Amino acid sequence: MSKSKHKSAQFPNFLSGALNRDLKLIFVSTLIGAFGDGLYYWMLPLYVRALGAGPVEVGIFFSITCLTAAFTLILGGLLADKYDRKKVIILGWLVWLPVPILFSLAANWIQLLPGAVLYGCWIGQPAFSSYIVASAVKEKMMLTFAIISSSWSFGYFFSPALGSYISTVVGMRWVFCLAFLLYASCTCGLLFINSQRVGTQFSELSLSTALVKRKKIIVWTIFFAVIMFFMFLIRQLVPQILSDEYNLSEFHIGVLGSITFLGSAPLGIILGRIGDKWKKAGTISVCMILSCVSIITLVSFNNFFTLSLACFLLGASFTTWSLIGAVVGSFAPETLRARWISFPLSASMLAAFLAPYLGGLLYESSHYYPFLVFIMATALLSVLALAKLFEEGTEEN
Repeated sequence: MSKSKHKSAQFPNFLSGALNRDLKLIFVSTLIGAFGDGLYYWMLPLYVRALGAGPVEVGIFFSITCLTAAFTLILGGLLADKYDRKKVIILGWLVWLPVPILFSLAANWIQLLPGAVLYGCWIGQPAFSSYIVASAVKEKMMLTFAIISSSWSFGYFFSPALGSYISTVVGMRWVFCLAFLLYASCTCGLLFINSQRVGTQFSELSLSTALVKRKKIIVWTIFFAVIMFFMFLIRQLVPQILSDEYNLSEFHIGVLGSITFLGSAPLGIILGRIGDKWKKAGTISVCMILSCVSIITLVSFNNFFTLSLACFLLGASFTTWSLIGAVVGSFAPETLRARWISFPLSASMLAAFLAPYLGGLLYESSHYYPFLVFIMATALLSVLALAKLFEEGTEEN
């Protein structure tokens, strides 16, 4: 069999050439780490409640995570533009290593807070996004980000259901121990990617070009910040409403979590293709429409089939984070790329800081209030993403 035929047997035509050796290693390592994270992430709101917290306290827990992320992303951007991005990516995972152990040792929800702080240390994210931008083929930038993002989705596919099953059989502490081992395996896998240092050459930009690029990043930063606020308003509430309103068991909630991330993988790749072939704003608009439809279905029907469909479509909302790096990284200068990427990432987390807490307050008033707010917001955002003014503000050179 010829080499070209062998390659085509491995990958569909539209995926061919999207990942080089380093990106394939990142894909596999991230999949392993995501499998460990997915063992408990989806069920984490219910775990916090099991340790004595109410919906508002769960919101406080995730607000602390968002606030920590906002500041560590800026630091991560500075480090990634100054040092080897490979080392900064690995540092990000090393900071996460103690998180599952700290969670497993907590006797009440207050004792979870140190782990929440470390869980919000996303210091490696700007380096991660910048590494992908520098390694990806320009014509397949959005697709490459979508594929790498899908490694999280594939990792999460089985793990929420498996984690919930293990927790019911032997307890959550064993789930956290397994997550720790998978985090460590992911970190070890990243040791084999090549180093990537920022070039020292200065890229001269004309004044008009610099102003256009600055306008782009401001527009996208504001838009992504608004999107992430509403995403975090309801994200931690989905498992809670499945338990409180629909009386589903932890195992069935875990299965729906797996279905959510099953949807995230193919939907993310489709969205990436749309972004490469069409306007990036069109990708965001489709993502918002799918998220809106998913929550309408979630709050309107109470049977496992329709809830499964709702969770599958909700998977599109988890691709938003990876799209930030793809959009901003595509026009950011190489020597400042990580800092440019860290700015909208940090702004998004800062905007989302109070969202889990406000979502908890609304949820205590009525289980449906935060979801109704989300439906109206995402419907409006989908229209704004396609508005001519927004497209003019973000049109590529």
